Amino acid sequence: MYKQSLSVVVPIYNDEEVIAELMRRLTAVLETIVSEYEVILVDDGSRDRSWLCMQEAKKQYQHLRIARLSRNFGQQNAIAAGLSLTEKELIVLMDSDLQDRPEDIPVLIDALLANPQATMAIAQWEHRKDSWLKQAVSRLFQNVSNSITDIHTMPRLGIFRVMKKSVVTELRNIPERTATAVSLLYFIGSKYVAVPLKRDARFAGSSGYNLSKMLALTFARIFSFSMVPIRIVTYMGALLCVGSMIAALGLIIYKLVGNVVAGWTSLMVLMLFLFGLNFAFLGVLGEYIGRIFLETKQRPNYIIEVIDG
Repeated sequence: MYKQSLSVVVPIYNDEEVIAELMRRLTAVLETIVSEYEVILVDDGSRDRSWLCMQEAKKQYQHLRIARLSRNFGQQNAIAAGLSLTEKELIVLMDSDLQDRPEDIPVLIDALLANPQATMAIAQWEHRKDSWLKQAVSRLFQNVSNSITDIHTMPRLGIFRVMKKSVVTELRNIPERTATAVSLLYFIGSKYVAVPLKRDARFAGSSGYNLSKMLALTFARIFSFSMVPIRIVTYMGALLCVGSMIAALGLIIYKLVGNVVAGWTSLMVLMLFLFGLNFAFLGVLGEYIGRIFLETKQRPNYIIEVIDG
């Protein structure tokens, strides 16, 4: 038995088929390792019977706390909502689909307690039973993040982790709204230990993470923690400016020597290229300006409609 109290945070989205088994396995583990614990399930605006299943589970498990967001705010915001409700000394964060195995929680706690300098112990997947596309996007996300942002992480790290309360307290003190909760956990600079674990297949249902959502997470980290895209735009703009001046000088010389050749096709190709590049520049600038706009509005990342427990 560990001396520390424990909070377990699990975001829920359309997981009606999983909740009963999730609570059964979680409770079986927690009852044997800690004397004081809580499980916090956060319903992120599910469209199935997830909330009703959570309410049924609440009648059966006295340590369960459930919360429902007013609409679907996204997994990262559901995580932030759950973390804001935690009260214990150690906090476990995990997915709901049982790919993160509750039986591995003691392994993560042991790793954290064995490394006094660390404030997080994070699952590092030895093997993932995910589609090749999801694995490829995950690798892309990790490589891009390490290359052009200030957040550098080890490969194959998951959401599944155990954290000390001090990390969550620090996270609550950050007012930023456009960065994801997990990215901010790394931004804080919390020292962590990676724990090799196996990742199971989903217990039921299908993943809510499609390609667009995974790319959105990638862009969120890039534009929240890196100035590289806008610097690339600046460098390319400078190169185009120099290239345009050289081309203009060449045209003037051709004009002076009287060797003017009609070039309508090349002119149109050049115009289309420059217009496309210009729109790309505007898109990058728009990403940064849009984040400034969202930060200044000070809107909450989530609204908790109901808390039970």
